[in-house]
Amino acid sequence: MLAEPAPSDNPDNQLARVAAAIAEPARARMLCCLMDGHARTSTELSVVAEVSPSTASAHLARLKDQQLVTLVCQGKHRYYRLASSDVATALEALLVIAGMPRSPFVPPTPSKLRHARTCYDHIAGALGVALGDRILAHGWLLPQAADDGSYTLSTRGEQVFEGLGIDVAAARQLRRRFACACLDWSERKPHIGGALGAALLQLSLRRGWVRQDLDSRALSTTPLGQRELPTVFDLREPAHG
Repeated sequence: MLAEPAPSDNPDNQLARVAAAIAEPARARMLCCLMDGHARTSTELSVVAEVSPSTASAHLARLKDQQLVTLVCQGKHRYYRLASSDVATALEALLVIAGMPRSPFVPPTPSKLRHARTCYDHIAGALGVALGDRILAHGWLLPQAADDGSYTLSTRGEQVFEGLGIDVAAARQLRRRFACACLDWSERKPHIGGALGAALLQLSLRRGWVRQDLDSRALSTTPLGQRELPTVFDLREPAHG
């Protein structure tokens, strides 16, 4: 949600501060760039905003202070994304008034790796993101109340994954997070990591849905996977790679 005013603050003063944060052209370009749902580094956003990296960092700090963007740390990398759908909705309305089109995000990742690859021990790339999107859309995984990127299985989700042959109880007993959002390197959207993500990869390899390259992290969707993945997960994209 957008920043909530402090108890002693006047709502119209808070509105003015949020509006001022959006109104600066470089910050506006950053926000518009993030509206596609992808996360980006401060360096990438500095290019979009046409400012130096140090200036971009200052702008992003201002946007973060007003709760317009959030910072996501993934290993050594730091990414920024819109703080919520409320922010995106507000920006969308302003874009309608301004009559400004948005350019699509085009990742620089090689197409083979972008389709599907391993991220440590789980599925990443467009396939991993698509799987995660459908699993969440079905309500099989639910965000934890702590809002720390962790997921919990719903009753239906547990039934589905057990039915597919995943030992959910064993995955829960491992000394690692059970299921969590892992920001995807190429798609800049989350795929499913943790013990459940690893179990999904092993399931996909075991069922012959994907095949792993011998000399890279790339995964290829097999003809069997192209037939069965859309049926099992109601997967809309991607169907091949």
